[in-house]
Amino acid sequence: MSVRENAGGLAPSHVGHMGQVGHMRHLTRLLGSEIGLTFRRPRNLAMLGVLAVVPVLVGVAVRVASDGDAGGSIIGQIAGNGLMLTFAAFVVMMPIVLPLTVAVVAGDAIAGEAAQGTLRYLLAAPAGRTRLLLVKYANVVVFCLAACALVALSALVAGLVLFPVGPVTLLSGTTIPAADALLRVGVVVLYAAAGMAALGAVALAVSTLTEAPIGAVATSVVLVVVSQVLSAIPQVAAVRPVLLTSWWGAFDGVLRAPVAFDEMGQGLLAFAAYVLIFGSIAWSRFTSKDITA
Repeated sequence: MSVRENAGGLAPSHVGHMGQVGHMRHLTRLLGSEIGLTFRRPRNLAMLGVLAVVPVLVGVAVRVASDGDAGGSIIGQIAGNGLMLTFAAFVVMMPIVLPLTVAVVAGDAIAGEAAQGTLRYLLAAPAGRTRLLLVKYANVVVFCLAACALVALSALVAGLVLFPVGPVTLLSGTTIPAADALLRVGVVVLYAAAGMAALGAVALAVSTLTEAPIGAVATSVVLVVVSQVLSAIPQVAAVRPVLLTSWWGAFDGVLRAPVAFDEMGQGLLAFAAYVLIFGSIAWSRFTSKDITA
């Protein structure tokens, strides 16, 4: 036995390692609990249900209204190829439906706990405020990824049922195999999830500033709407690059040949900047605020 071992029979380095393992296990359990709670809440399940239904409604509407491949736009190509319904679903849902769903979950993350009086009990655990905030945000990211994957899966199933499926003609005119199109669907899911995760950071920061969950959700949604309005005004085009919503639609770069990685890369950098800035605001506020509930 090493002379460095303490009176309890364990070396200090070993004790420290066991402490780190214990903290990791606690964080894993806490994150698992957060994810389980998020996906068991009836409100969140209802919102996920809406996300799954919207692509089906879009597909049915195109099926009923269209008598052929209209070509040109993403929506117009759905009738000719069911795989395009996946891309069209994100075009329809990225502006407000997906953001609203994410804002509800992220805006409730801290403010909801404060309103219910459970925040103090969470902070009594050994995780600490910083780690608790990271767990809350990790839960939001998981929800964003699940929500975007659900949209894609619902659209794929509806597209396969309602329309013919085959090689996909991109917006640039190039035709790619269906297998390659499915890979691009995966890229769209990840890109959209990243964009929603950036909004989640904004909503989480707002959630640390209030004890009213509805206020945090409403503020986040208003910010999205204002950003969308500003993006549509030509006179303020100079501010578009700094608006989060300006980059959400860049996922259509996967429908070009070659893929517009430059624009999508800029979008990912913008998302990362939002996460860093609003994550810092959330951390600064949450680690210094007086928890009374």
